Parts: sequence; C-alpha cells; structure tokens
Amino acid sequence: MNDSSWQPEPVPAGPAYDAQVGPHTRPMPIVPDAAGRDFDDREARDRGAASDGGSLFRADTPPQEPMPSPPPPHAEHPQDSSPPPQKKRAGRDLRAAIGVGVGLGAVIFASLLIVKAVFVGVVVVAVVVGLWELTSRLQEKKGIKAPLVPLAVGGAAMVIAGYVRGAEGAWVAMALTVLAVLVWRMTEPPEDYLKDVTAGAFAAFYVPFLATFVAMLLTADDGPQRVITFLLLAVVSDTGAYAVGWRFGKTKLAPRISPGKTREGLFGAVAFAMVAGALCMEFLIDGGAWWQGLLLGLAVAVSATLGDLGESMIKRDLGIKDMGTLLPGHGGIMDRLDSLLPTAPVVWLLLAAFVGTG
Repeated sequence: MNDSSWQPEPVPAGPAYDAQVGPHTRPMPIVPDAAGRDFDDREARDRGAASDGGSLFRADTPPQEPMPSPPPPHAEHPQDSSPPPQKKRAGRDLRAAIGVGVGLGAVIFASLLIVKAVFVGVVVVAVVVGLWELTSRLQEKKGIKAPLVPLAVGGAAMVIAGYVRGAEGAWVAMALTVLAVLVWRMTEPPEDYLKDVTAGAFAAFYVPFLATFVAMLLTADDGPQRVITFLLLAVVSDTGAYAVGWRFGKTKLAPRISPGKTREGLFGAVAFAMVAGALCMEFLIDGGAWWQGLLLGLAVAVSATLGDLGESMIKRDLGIKDMGTLLPGHGGIMDRLDSLLPTAPVVWLLLAAFVGTG
C-alpha cells in the first residue's frame, strides 16, 4: 500500500550547501578533471543561478534555509496516513441470519414434538418453495422452462410416498414425476424440449427426491431424534467451518467455485461435526455408540461441504449470488437446503447400517 506521507529525504546542512558567496569568502578549491578542465564543485548551484538570469558569482546570493534534520530513529510517527487494518466482516447480516435461523429451528422442533405428519408438511412446503426458486432462476438466467406444476405436485407426492411407503414409494413417485414433466412440456412448442425436460428431471431429483430421505428418517421409532441429529450435525458442521475459516482460514479450498471456503474451515467443520456426532449417537440414538458418531460426523461434514459447493456451481453458472430473498440474512430456501439435501441420504444410510431402520 502506498504511503501518502512519503517525502524526499532532507538535504544535510553544510558549507557546500548553505555558505554565502561574498567578497571575503574564500574561493572553493579548483580541481582539474581528467580532461584538464577546471571543475568547480559549486557548479550545480552556480548553474541554477545562471538559469535564473543572474551571474555565476553574485555577492548578494541569498543563503538557503537549512533543511530540517531527520527525526531520530527512535522517534514515533504520530501522523501516519496508512489506513488501519480492516477487521474481517461477515458477508451477510448476522442479526437477521440468526433471527431467521432461530425462527426456522423453532418451527422444525415444534412440528417434530407435536405430530410427525406436521413435520412432513413442513418438508413438503420447503420442497415446493425450493422448486419454485430453482425453476424461476433457470428461466430468468438461462431461458430454461422446467415445468413447475408437475414438479411441485410430484415433489410433494414423493415426500409423502417416502414417509408412507419408504424407499420403494419414493422411487415410484420419482419416476412418475419425470414422466409427468415429459408429458406436460409437450403442450408447448418443440424448441428446447430436451433442455427443458432434462432440467425438470434434474430438479425432481435434486430437491424432492433427496428431501424424501428426511421423511424416511422420521419413520423409525426414534424418528424425531434421528431428524434432530441430522439437522444438528449439518448446522454444527456449517458453524465450525464458518468459525474456524473466518478466524484462521488462509488456504482456499475451491477458489474457482467458492472463494470464501478454506481448507482450515473444512477441518473445523470435520472437528465440530465429529464431536457433535459422538454426543448425538451416545445420547439421542437408540443403540448408538460414540465411535459411530465420529464416523457419522465426518461423513456429514464432507457431504455438507460438497452440497454447498454444488449449489455454488449452479449459482455461478446462473450468475447469481442467492437463489432467492425469502429468508433475510440467508437468501432463499434453496440457499439453506444446499448442504441439507445431499446430507439426508448419507445420514439415513449410515444410521440404517449402524442401528437399523426400525
């Protein structure tokens, strides 16, 4: 950074610089140079006088004011125009983000404690809103018209089928949703048909099908505890990545995809999630063991980070920062589901392997 207080170094005072030239002044010694010419070491000053229209040797040449001496090395410089180092700031409104996060958490926990079906309704609403955000951004930025109506209806049916009939019901609903997208798009001109239905199939898998595993977690006897474990590990992983990356992050994790993420942040996510996983498996999950929680936390940290990077890839391709503006401080619903969606099947699979699906 350039220092605007930089100044030329002062010229030291001495006879060669500030002596007056007068009638009683002893002339400076004349030294012949290598070519035999006389060289006056006052030549530079005399040349300056001549350039001002005066003679080379004037008796009334005013003395130069002595330049101020440089300050001693130990002297402090109270006036420094260099701006103070800026503190790191979060990229979002933390107050709004915390308030919205607490509100969403209250809705989720309340729905889990009241009736399981109420929580399934919350998942359905999140899926439909997420599909609306995704299809809207695709159309605005890329001109891709993934049909929202069959996606929304099929997505809701997918979540409910997963809760009622398990994985088999979810797959059947997924297939019917894609078929409905193909047929629905036939009512419009054939231009870009393949592009639109491909985007529709992607949206059906990315949002409602992955969210179905959250509903499937709920079907177990300790279903609410499993859902809480899933959500808690995802949140703790994200918090650990943010806290450690903000304080110690230096090495970029994937600068071309998400410049804000660092390897140090990933280590923080893994550490926080592993500790939380051990606690959750020990005290929340029936038949769970702490070492299983370590593996679960590690898997959640990796899947959540990959999900976040995947969402960042989509947003970079679309040229947007957020998928929506529904949640102040967070962006849209999809900006909160980015790490949750790919984590849900990972948690469901590992819990099924560790303690079963009952």
